[in-house]
Amino acid sequence: MKKLPMLLMALLLMLNLAPKASAMEITAPTVPESGRHLMPERTDSFGEGVLEILKTATASLRPDLAEACRICAGTVAVVLLLSLLESLPGHSQNAGGLAGAVAISCLLLANTNSMLHLGAQTVNEISEYGKLLLPVMTAALAAQGGITTSAALYTGTAVFNAFLTSLISKLLIPMVQIYLALAAASGAIGEKALKQLQGVIKWAATWCLKLILYVFTGFLSITGVVSGATDATALKATKLTISGMVPVVGGILSDASEAVLVSAGLAKNAAGIYGILALLAVCLGPFLRIGVHYLLLKLTSAVCGIFGPRRVTDLIQDFSTSMGMLLAMTGSECVLLLISTVCFLRGVG
Repeated sequence: MKKLPMLLMALLLMLNLAPKASAMEITAPTVPESGRHLMPERTDSFGEGVLEILKTATASLRPDLAEACRICAGTVAVVLLLSLLESLPGHSQNAGGLAGAVAISCLLLANTNSMLHLGAQTVNEISEYGKLLLPVMTAALAAQGGITTSAALYTGTAVFNAFLTSLISKLLIPMVQIYLALAAASGAIGEKALKQLQGVIKWAATWCLKLILYVFTGFLSITGVVSGATDATALKATKLTISGMVPVVGGILSDASEAVLVSAGLAKNAAGIYGILALLAVCLGPFLRIGVHYLLLKLTSAVCGIFGPRRVTDLIQDFSTSMGMLLAMTGSECVLLLISTVCFLRGVG
């Protein structure tokens, strides 16, 4: 019911039955509860708003950082103990591998499940807010005369948003859970067939995510929204940042970053600025939380690889890989809607 007034307004604007944007005020929907604490006090300045959201989100990471450090320290201690036991005469390697896999799984599984739940919830919240924001941006662009462009952008983005959300929540996250179950079993019994099955599941999950993003960036290129002059140095820096921050699909997302930069100077529409800041407020906190656990697990895997048994360190690496895939899913959903929103801004003065 909340979406109906905005959809009707967009339809009226497209049919030229409503007042032009200059004669009325188009406002973005209120930010969801999960991101409200990160929203800046002033939403009229895009740059200042982003900095304030980033500072607040970074400051709120302290509890997650402490928890991740505690879990990783415990993991290193377990691996060190296992390596000492393996050096004792008469020690069974199979028994040590089984005990190590059980201990590592018990340490990491609860926290990983919590992050998976957080990622799924964040993806759904971003998607639901996008369903409220996009009709507003469609109405604003249509009011400026871009009726055909707004209709094409809205239709394409809505389809990609719905498909990507369903793909992540109903297929990719369950695949990550299966991947972790196989990782724990493989670490416990050392069966190569399980390891190969893990690789197949990882390939399938990343391939599905990459495919939808390739099609999305291709759609942007075909419609001509990813074009225009922008500062080459800034574009290169943004592409490198996105590529480095988002594992698995960072390179694909960076290819569409030109849309963000080209539209940065055109972000004069109040609804658009507020909507972008709201999307960042919903996404950035969970993205950084998952990112902290991902990076610390990567570090833990590297440290344990120096002295730990191979099967156990591979298991830690598998948990790190699952966090990387989750980070890619969350970042993909957010960047898809961010790029779509700034594409609307290109036609809104």
